Amino acid sequence: MAYEQVKYEVSDLVATITFNRPDRLNALTRIMEAEIREAMQQADRDRDVRAIVLTGAGRGFCAGMDMDELEVLPPGDIREEKWMRPFDMNRRADYQTRYSYFPAVQKPIIAAVNGAAAGLGLIMALYSDIRFASETAVFSTAFAKRGLIAEHGIAWILPRVVGPGHAADLLLSSRKVTAEEALRMGLVNRITPPDALLAQAHSYARDLADNVSPRSIRVMKRQLWETPYQSLGEAIMDANQEMFLSIQSADFKEGVAHFQQRRPAAFTGE
Repeated sequence: MAYEQVKYEVSDLVATITFNRPDRLNALTRIMEAEIREAMQQADRDRDVRAIVLTGAGRGFCAGMDMDELEVLPPGDIREEKWMRPFDMNRRADYQTRYSYFPAVQKPIIAAVNGAAAGLGLIMALYSDIRFASETAVFSTAFAKRGLIAEHGIAWILPRVVGPGHAADLLLSSRKVTAEEALRMGLVNRITPPDALLAQAHSYARDLADNVSPRSIRVMKRQLWETPYQSLGEAIMDANQEMFLSIQSADFKEGVAHFQQRRPAAFTGE
């Protein structure tokens, strides 16, 4: 599929989705929003993709919604999401909405934050599974400085990533956070020199693609994103059921075989 405002590339079992409006710091439009969703679905369906890297072209990751577009957005569009079809009806409804659908993607999403990640840009990074950041990256919720509120579930996801104290600070102040501070508070997993960011993100993604069972990743990602809705007992029961299924899987047999034979794994995801 041809895209207008994102780039989609696949190499070595890794799909790279790049926000591609560098002249606007990759600020979101309705076109870009729909194309990101379509690219995620394309990667999710592709058996030759085992991990996804999400990044931005140029100096920014994503500066949030394009203010020119937001200014003319009809108020009804903000409350109305029927135009956005469900991502995966097999997942809970919470993970079907305009920006919270990343957890419904069965493959790991690594956000490679190369510059400014503000507003909706920060939200997309938060709904990713792993976050790498350039040393020059800057993060901001931005909403309070625009007269807005904690949008699209950020008041739910941010405390789960950085804790309630940091979340309150970042939301209420809308202050800018450097990559170093983001690492200290757990907002990102790793920071890198700017020219090494994509290489390190792709290296991590390729390691997952080459050495880890796609079936295990698929199940564990679901487990991680289900835990906010489960008690400990429910999580244990879920794990017991998944363990029963996993030991019957082809990937489990391959996991034992490649370990015993001391050879590279050849997982199929089955």
